[in-house]
Amino acid sequence: MSRCRRKTGAGQKTGTFAAVPTGTMLIASTARADGIPEAWGLGMQAPGSPVAGYINDFHNTLLVIIAVICVFVLALLLYVIVRYNRYANPEPSRTAHNIKLEIVWTLVPCLILIDIAFVSFPLLYYTDRMPAPDLTLKVTGHQWYWSYEYPDSNDIGFDSHAIWDSSAVTEDQAAKLVADASPGWLIHDPPLRLLEVDNRVVLPVGKNVRVQITGGDVEHSWFLPALGVNRMAVPGRLTEVWLKIDSPGIYYGQCSMICGQGHGYMPIVIEGVTPDQFAAWAQSKKAAVGQRVIHNAPHYAATENRGQENDER
Repeated sequence: MSRCRRKTGAGQKTGTFAAVPTGTMLIASTARADGIPEAWGLGMQAPGSPVAGYINDFHNTLLVIIAVICVFVLALLLYVIVRYNRYANPEPSRTAHNIKLEIVWTLVPCLILIDIAFVSFPLLYYTDRMPAPDLTLKVTGHQWYWSYEYPDSNDIGFDSHAIWDSSAVTEDQAAKLVADASPGWLIHDPPLRLLEVDNRVVLPVGKNVRVQITGGDVEHSWFLPALGVNRMAVPGRLTEVWLKIDSPGIYYGQCSMICGQGHGYMPIVIEGVTPDQFAAWAQSKKAAVGQRVIHNAPHYAATENRGQENDER
C-alpha cells in the first residue's frame, strides 16, 4: 500500500474538489485525514490504532529481512557471474554436491522463518484477542452502502451512503449533498471526492470498540488501513474485530471485496472524537432512534424514484 496521509493545521488550506464550489467548503480543522493517496507516497499508511502500529512494525521488520536477502542473493549472483564465467574459469569444476553448503542453505531459511514466526504469531494473537470492550459497533454491508448500529448507545442506527455514489453525480448534486450532510459532521475538513459519505461513523478515542460485521446481500469487506482493520462482511455470519483509535481525526476506508457494479462507491468514514464529544453526539442522536437515512445519494434517489414510477404504472 502506498503511504496515504493528509495533514492539516489551523489556518492551513487543505484543498478541495472541483465538484464542491468554494461556497460550500468547510473550515479546515486540526484533524488528521488518513486513507487518501499522497503524491510519491511510500510505505504503509500512518497507523491510527495499536493494531495498525503493530502491523506497521511487522511490515518494517519484514522489509529489512527481505532487503538483506535480496542484497545477499544479488551479491552471490554477481560473484558467480564474475568468478565462474567461461573466460575467468575455462575449466569448469565437476563438483556435484557439497554437504556442508547444502546444510547451511537449508538451515538459514528455516532460522529466518522461525524469526518471522516470533513476530507474526504474537501479532495474530494480539489482533484476535479482544480486550474488554467499552463500546459495540455493528456494521452491515449492502449493495452498495453501509449500515451502522450502536447497541450500547441508545440503539442508534443509520445508513451511510457515498456522496459520489456514481460517475453520473454532477457538481451541483455533490455540493448540495455536502451542504445537507456537513452539519452532522463533527470534524469539518473539506470533503474528499469518492471517499466522502453523508453519515459518518463516530467513535471515541482511547476506547476499545468491538466491531461486529455482517453482510445483508453479498460479501463485502470493511477495510480501514489506518486502523489495521480488514474483515469480511458475509451474509448469515457475524465476524468480530476490535479497534482502538489513538488520536482524534478522520479515518477513511473502502470496501475491498469486489461486490458488484457499485463496489467502488462504498467508502467508509470514521470520525475519532473525544469521549465527551462522543457522549454528546450519542445523546443528540437519541431522538432519532429508528429513523434511518434512506438513499441520500443522487444515484440511489434516482433508482428509488424509478421504482416508484414503475409502481404507479
